[in-house]
Amino acid sequence: MCYTQNRFKALLSACVLSLIATAGWSQSLTWLGTLPGYDWSEAYGVSANGVVVGVAYNNDGLQLRAFRWTAAGGMQNLGTLGGNWSWAFGVSADGSVVVGWARNAALQARAFRWTASGGMQDLGNPSAAWGVSADGAVVVGEASIAAGWSRAFRWTAAGGMQNLGTLGGDWSWGRDVSADGAVVVGSAHNAAGQLRAFRWTAAGGMQDLGTLPGYDRSSEAFGVSADGAVVVGVDINAAFQARAFRWTAAGGMQDLGALPGGNSSWAWGVSADGAVVVGNAQNAAGQQRAFRWTASGGMEDLNTTYASLLTNGSRLERANAISPNGRYIVGFGRNAATGRSEAFLLDTGFPRRGDVDRNGCVDDADLLQVLFAFGGRGYRNEDLNWDGTVDDADLLEVLFNFGNGCSG
Repeated sequence: MCYTQNRFKALLSACVLSLIATAGWSQSLTWLGTLPGYDWSEAYGVSANGVVVGVAYNNDGLQLRAFRWTAAGGMQNLGTLGGNWSWAFGVSADGSVVVGWARNAALQARAFRWTASGGMQDLGNPSAAWGVSADGAVVVGEASIAAGWSRAFRWTAAGGMQNLGTLGGDWSWGRDVSADGAVVVGSAHNAAGQLRAFRWTAAGGMQDLGTLPGYDRSSEAFGVSADGAVVVGVDINAAFQARAFRWTAAGGMQDLGALPGGNSSWAWGVSADGAVVVGNAQNAAGQQRAFRWTASGGMEDLNTTYASLLTNGSRLERANAISPNGRYIVGFGRNAATGRSEAFLLDTGFPRRGDVDRNGCVDDADLLQVLFAFGGRGYRNEDLNWDGTVDDADLLEVLFNFGNGCSG
């Protein structure tokens, strides 16, 4: 560890007078509204600091616009590539890079990468982007090739679009990528024409993740943890019933179940550490409801867990993404106040800011975890601001929130 005792003492002295024991367990639900002239919205991605991306629609379905939302600036229209549609699906850890697809002037679909300084960059080919690495440098998605088939791709500025191949069939789609851009997940056809979830690495190529017992019609992967070790998605059986899964190399594919009385579920996103999965599932009445899954709590209906945040008649129908630290969940539902379907941002209040070990208390243990990891590469729990390095900023996050949530 390169961190010196003197440096630590200097930082601690600078912070002591600023430490504030705040209440800290803040939960909130924000309906994001929609863009001017548009009728409803859906959220598909959220950064570590609560920047949300998605799409706004109008009622005739002829206009779709990608948006980027911040608490300070509200909903920003990201425009198009000259056509009438755009859709944002992924966002970097700091919220500065957005990816998705847009139509150009010839009404062809094109994957894009957006930044505030460069605007919407066309990544080429008839294509769509679905995921982006934590630093915004690696983009994954699907692109058409000469034969007319779609292929999963991995894009970088230096290398352009890399064709990731298939599992022996004709089609593949890239849906998400690990924090460092090294692991891609998605779905591909095998030689028998069956759709299967895959996990791709440069060293191992495309790995077929299989299916759940009894759900062998098709499987698709939609989300991956920061280190690429945990994959989530959905399996479909012969009766077209869906089941959310969580895959690891050690345990294989785990059935996440369904809500009480329901029989179908879909997993769309996973936290950076792989511990929290979000998606949607049918309830006993056959209605779609947003869920959160953990190993300890199983599948919970977010409408039940956060009922106090919902006004009468409002509901959370689908959770599409979760922030790297697991605090923010985004998706869409019914906002009774406006009478329309809207994107939402749910701040669960957990983990508390500075709570590295996720025990609800910011204390010596959290401080020591950051100190022992100091100077190392980030995109893990010790990297509290998710900038890729465990450094002073992460240490200060613990110090400024020290004692928060702790009793005695």
